[in-house]
Order: sequence, then structure tokens, then C-alpha cells
Amino acid sequence: MIKAFLGTGLLGANFVKAMLDRGEQVQVWNRSAAKAAALEALGARVCATAADAVKGADYVHLTLRDDASVNEVLAAAAPGLQVGAVIIDHTTTSAAGAVERTKEWQARGFTYLHAPVFMGPANAREGSGFMLVSGNQEVITAVQPLLDKMTGRVLNFGPEEGKAAGMKLIGNCFLVAFTAGLSDTLGLGKALHISVQDMNALFDAWNPATMIPARLQRMTSGDYSKPSWELAMARKDTQLFMNTVQGNGALTVIPAIAAEMDRWIEKGFGNSDWTVIAKDVAAGLK
Repeated sequence: MIKAFLGTGLLGANFVKAMLDRGEQVQVWNRSAAKAAALEALGARVCATAADAVKGADYVHLTLRDDASVNEVLAAAAPGLQVGAVIIDHTTTSAAGAVERTKEWQARGFTYLHAPVFMGPANAREGSGFMLVSGNQEVITAVQPLLDKMTGRVLNFGPEEGKAAGMKLIGNCFLVAFTAGLSDTLGLGKALHISVQDMNALFDAWNPATMIPARLQRMTSGDYSKPSWELAMARKDTQLFMNTVQGNGALTVIPAIAAEMDRWIEKGFGNSDWTVIAKDVAAGLK
């Protein structure tokens, strides 16, 4: 069995190294030739073009930048694809793009499966982390043994094409918001002269991550009439954050949240649970 890997940046290169460790035959291509060339000494066959890299390959893996780069590289690789080749795309893309590519390549006689990951380079090297799939369940069942070798756990989100792409975006959105929130928290800690070690001690004893399921349920319930923390009180504390940091740096996320709180207070929800700020986006969610 021959595999092709298109895109050998940090993630792709480590996927390839793990494949080579397992004794697999891998043909590689990358826009920056030097990154692909570094894998030659480890046993990969380095190719000058994407079309050359996919020749004779049963499976074609991609780790690229975005929808546009995936479309461009697949178009360049198309002349070299053998009949029956399975394309497995690990790139984080739009859900619409994943759906469109699935249909397009099926019409051209090939199988395309979008399998984005929650994995860093170290995960790719050691086969840990998470890989997401959705769509044709027969296809997923057929490639599952191959994917299992690449990651710690494959998460199957059912038959809906593009859902894996959507779930990856949901996860990344949370990570971006979480990190930005932590940045503001560090800023507040700095202004208060509280060390990172002390903050770690707080979160180790009081783990807010355990609140996520209950918080999601409350935010999407549609009933904000029984507050555990009134919006007006949450807004008061939010002002304390901003006042404390003023002159000692800047907060990124908190001012935007304060503005949204003010909007809902002006609409008469000051005595409601503070999660009412999610009322509009939560409406209609299943």
C-alpha cells in the first residue's frame, strides 16, 4: 500500500514520520521543497509535484492551510491520481467547502473524506489526540483502521457531510475565546500583583471547566428568570476588572463583554441570570 502526503509542515511532517516508523511507504510533496526534502533521509520519497506524489497512491493525505489551498493542490494533483484513490483531508476548512469537495470528487470517481484534527505536531508523531470524521459511514468504516493508527481517538459525528468540519470550527472557536479570556485574566492578575502560580492554585482547587455542561444548559434553556448571578452584579464585577487594570495594561475581551451586558441591561434584563446575554444566539438551537 502506498500513501501520499501533500503538505509537510509541522503537523504533516510528523504524520509522515509516524507512518515511516510503522514501515509504510510514503510519497511526499510540499510547496516549500526543503520541508519535504528533510523527510527523504527518513525513507520518504520526495516528489517535485503534487501529481507525481499521488501517482500509485491508494491514500492521499492533506494537511494544508485553508479551502483555497486544498482546492488548488487537489487540482494540481488530479492528473496523477489513480482510479479508486481515497483522499483524506486533515486541513481545518469551512464546512461548506468540505461538503462541496466531497460531492465534487465523488462525481469524479474518487472518495474524499474530511478528517480534521485536534492534534499538534507531538500528537501526530506519537498517534495521540483527536481526529474528527462525518459523512458516508461505509467510507469511514473502511478507513477507520488506518485513522486509528494516526490518532488517539477518532470521533465520528454521523452521516452528515461537513459536520466534522463544523465541529472542528466549534472547538477552535472555544480555544480562541478561552485563550483570549485567559489573556485578560493574566492582565487582571498582573494589575493585582497576583502570580501565575497563585492563579494556577486557584484553578487547580476550583476547576471552572467542570461548569461547562451546566453553563451550556442554562445559556440555551431560554429561561433566565432564576438567576444564580444577576446580570447587573456580573456587570458590576466586570467594571471592577476594567478599573483595576486601567493604567496597568489593557484588556481585550472584557470591554466587549461589558458592552454586551450594557445592551441587555438597557433592555430590562438586569435582574435576570447573566447568561441572558446569550439569549439571541441560543434561540432556535436544538
